Amino acid sequence: MTGALANEPPGAATAAARDHAATSSFDTFYHAHFRDVTTQLGAYVGDLSQAQDLAQEAFCRALARWDKLARYDDPVAWVRQVAWNLARSRWRRLRTARNHLLRQRRTEATMAGPTPDRVAIDAALAQLPANHRRAVILHYLADLSVNEIASQEGVAEGTVKSWLHRGRLTLAGLLDESIEGMGND
Repeated sequence: MTGALANEPPGAATAAARDHAATSSFDTFYHAHFRDVTTQLGAYVGDLSQAQDLAQEAFCRALARWDKLARYDDPVAWVRQVAWNLARSRWRRLRTARNHLLRQRRTEATMAGPTPDRVAIDAALAQLPANHRRAVILHYLADLSVNEIASQEGVAEGTVKSWLHRGRLTLAGLLDESIEGMGND
């Protein structure tokens, strides 16, 4: 037997030889044209690493269709066209993303900033111990009952009541201090 294993079906060796020939043919094609396609794309997109990524993607797509492309008169033209299409798609995606961000910024710019009261409340909440802060936020902002908070936090209802009581006392003191500090300006 010439190169074929005894348990391989007839014709398996020739199929493997064809695959090897196709792969070596593509390798030769790739090495002959990758640099040119990358250089052209680099001039277009202005970024060598992006150009390399785009060219690589185009050649990967060519490899998937190599049996058909190898019979074309100019397979590099197909690769170049795919690469340019990928570059144009990239520009469209970037333009769309930029426009979306610009619309978001315009919307955000028209939104009013936080009020002084909100800033004071946020600063006071940040000074609470974590469990007190969670209890206060869940109870007053998320409208959860003491029972729901206890269940979520895995503690007794009495513990949640204690956290809420201590959190309110601390907040009252901190907010009174910030109000007094505001009046002394």
